[in-house]
Amino acid sequence: MKPPAYRLLRPLIVLAAIVILVETWLWERIGPLVGWIIERLPFAALKQAIHDGIERLPPYATLAVFAIPAALLFPFKLAALGLIASGHLVLGGLVLVLAKVVGVGVTAFLFETCKPKLMQIPLFVRLYATWNRWLVWAHGHIDPVKRRIRAHLRILRGGRASRSIRLLRRFRRVRQERAVLLARKA
Repeated sequence: MKPPAYRLLRPLIVLAAIVILVETWLWERIGPLVGWIIERLPFAALKQAIHDGIERLPPYATLAVFAIPAALLFPFKLAALGLIASGHLVLGGLVLVLAKVVGVGVTAFLFETCKPKLMQIPLFVRLYATWNRWLVWAHGHIDPVKRRIRAHLRILRGGRASRSIRLLRRFRRVRQERAVLLARKA
């Protein structure tokens, strides 16, 4: 039996697990995309110089390379918060999401380049192992919830709700076709 405090903390635990999984999902999806974009850029000499420069760095200096995307994107995140505070929620949210996506993508790309050097730093190895444990933990909390949601969706798709949704779509389609016919007659 789990203690009562666990029931109160459960939403926070699920939220933390979701954040970890979203970060990982972004990392896995956007990192290769940024790599693909960088491969297509016509600056072969510049890209090779950056790669060679990172290769020459000692492990701790390589770790500092990760501060560059964060430092470059920080003003955009502040601007996004300013937009949100001044009532421009959508624009501020878009800028914040774009800064997050670009930051995660560039960091994921840099990580692949820097990983061999970073794995020479004992603290980084421990942090990397901790992140991987958190990822397993997050899947342990979120995967059962996902299975329950999928089961409910299967029930909805196969039951009366599915037929009702199809009927509503048919009514909307007929209404739109009728509106188009009336517009043509006018």
